Amino acid sequence: LPTEYYSLSFGGYWNLLSFFAGLAAASGTIIVMTLALAPMLLNHLVLAVYQPPARFDIYYWLIWMRRLLIATLIFAAYLLYLILSVRHDLATLGLSAFIATLQFLPGILALLYWPGANRYGLLAGLTLGFMTWVVGLGLPLLFGIHHLEILGISVTLAGIENWFTIAWTATGLNLLAFILVSLVTLPSEEEKAGILACAQDSILHPKRWQLKARTCGDFTRFLSIPLGPVTAQQEVSQALQALNLSVQDSRPYAMRRLRDQLQANLSGLMGPAVAQELIDRYLPWQPAKETTEDDIHFAERHLEAYQSRLTGMAAELDKLRRHHRQTLMHLPVGICTLGRDQELVMWNRAMEKLTGVQADQVIGSHIRHLPPPWSQLLADFLDQSADQAFQQPVHFNETSLWISLHKARLDDPVQHMGGTVLLVEDHSELKRLENELLHQERLASIGRLAAGVAHEIGNPVTGISSLAQNLRYDADDPTVVKQTGQQILEQTQRISRIVQSLVSFAHAGRPIDQSQREPLQLHSVIQEAQQLVMLNPKSQQLTLHNRCPENIWMEGDAQRLIQVFVNLLTNARDATGGHGEITIEAQLHSDHLEVTLDDNGCGIDASSLNQLFDPFYTTKAAGEGTGLGLSLVYSIVEDHQGQIRAVSPSPIYACGSRFICRFPAMPLESESRAQDKP
Repeated sequence: LPTEYYSLSFGGYWNLLSFFAGLAAASGTIIVMTLALAPMLLNHLVLAVYQPPARFDIYYWLIWMRRLLIATLIFAAYLLYLILSVRHDLATLGLSAFIATLQFLPGILALLYWPGANRYGLLAGLTLGFMTWVVGLGLPLLFGIHHLEILGISVTLAGIENWFTIAWTATGLNLLAFILVSLVTLPSEEEKAGILACAQDSILHPKRWQLKARTCGDFTRFLSIPLGPVTAQQEVSQALQALNLSVQDSRPYAMRRLRDQLQANLSGLMGPAVAQELIDRYLPWQPAKETTEDDIHFAERHLEAYQSRLTGMAAELDKLRRHHRQTLMHLPVGICTLGRDQELVMWNRAMEKLTGVQADQVIGSHIRHLPPPWSQLLADFLDQSADQAFQQPVHFNETSLWISLHKARLDDPVQHMGGTVLLVEDHSELKRLENELLHQERLASIGRLAAGVAHEIGNPVTGISSLAQNLRYDADDPTVVKQTGQQILEQTQRISRIVQSLVSFAHAGRPIDQSQREPLQLHSVIQEAQQLVMLNPKSQQLTLHNRCPENIWMEGDAQRLIQVFVNLLTNARDATGGHGEITIEAQLHSDHLEVTLDDNGCGIDASSLNQLFDPFYTTKAAGEGTGLGLSLVYSIVEDHQGQIRAVSPSPIYACGSRFICRFPAMPLESESRAQDKP
């Protein structure tokens, strides 16, 4: 074929390809613009005027409304093309539309970077900018007007030929009016909140408000009113899935996150304005009774996401914040921080290990929503006036712990921050060692009593042997046999009492459980301790006076209280040289019971009184004392919520020393029931 044929064919193919490319670009532009404009018109115009009732399928209604708006936009654009394309080309129309859209730029920039802007300045600037655009471009393009008579003055309109001048003039006047009006007017509270939400480099600090909806079921029920039950259930499920939350989660912090997620989801579905109005109406906040604190977890979550964009001083402060938080999270002491409303703000690693409860399960919940027994324990401690509670028993998951609690109030009136910090220390191992030490001290006391025990048991054994020998000669007399058998039984019972006292005394002290205390007759407790002390040969010359009234009762552990009085009596005996006088008295007051033990021994130096109850401190000679007796006495008395102190000299003897033990008084009804027991 001729060369001209190939040239013409190649040019035709190229033109055809250019035509299809232009058609595809134009079609794509129309599709993108209509798909973007249709939701905008639906969210900001249609739904602002009319919202479908709950009985409709909202998803179906929204889809078909968008399709209708897409078709309407395409048809309206085609009509506008038919009207204006007669006199102007597409480039001219696009340039004019761009200049009109440019008038929104000052408002967008001010929203991001100028907190002082307000709606009055925005409206004034838009009005002046659009008027300039209408006069400079709108009238010449739409109506072909190029000259105006204003107050007898003829004005020539620039038209599209001078579009650059019109763009600068309209935008400049817009910006000038915007700034001047914003400076002379004040923004409203709603505008301040909007500026804070949209401003560049700002992190929101929402308040820890409480919702009227307390559970996920409440969310579904309340949203069923505007959306219908099926749509409400689907939206709540999608929000829970996005947040990785459980349906059973009812923490206030989780409910606030769920509300925010629902508003974000509905904003994409129905527009931000309609979504906010719907959420504010059907999922409202409860009125705050007092100053509401900032939601720290919300702020920290945004700081974590914002970390890579922090620079300069902000980045250094964020490093400091992370360091302090890591320090608190990894301290070997349990830390639990609460807001003024008793909502959990911090739950560190030590608390997780101690309680077996992970932080993400309890953060943002109220203290009463903690799993047992921690909810009751911590809530009761917060209600107490005391700032410390030592060695409280805790039983859970078939384990027993002994913990000490401390609390401190956080009040910062300048920053409106407050709440309470709880410190939880695990003293279980210390308590176990203490009990073992107490047991060793008991065994040491029994060793010191061994000689006296042998003497006390030897006497009745000798009596039994003599009676048995005599019984061999009087076996024919029934009366003598009966009397001899009764005497043997009495001597056997005497041995049993001695052995039983030693066995009970040697039994390892068990931890005191407040719920399992038993009522005790104080006179009997002191009497048993007195009998144990008298078993020691060193006590044979000692005079003991138990002047405790028999009608005084208290609650506690009998064996541990016997240990207290055995140690006190033993120390008093040693102070008197084994041949002095000891007096024990008790008085019951309205709110406490006071027991005093006086001796006429050598007394205690004033310099030793402050150290008397310290572990391993002793005033005895080397090898005669371990320095643990009074330390254990102090621990046992403290376990009974009591106090002990020493004074010297004794007010009774004008020499020696006095030990004063104070215990909580037993409730009257408990005392009455105890005295009625046989």
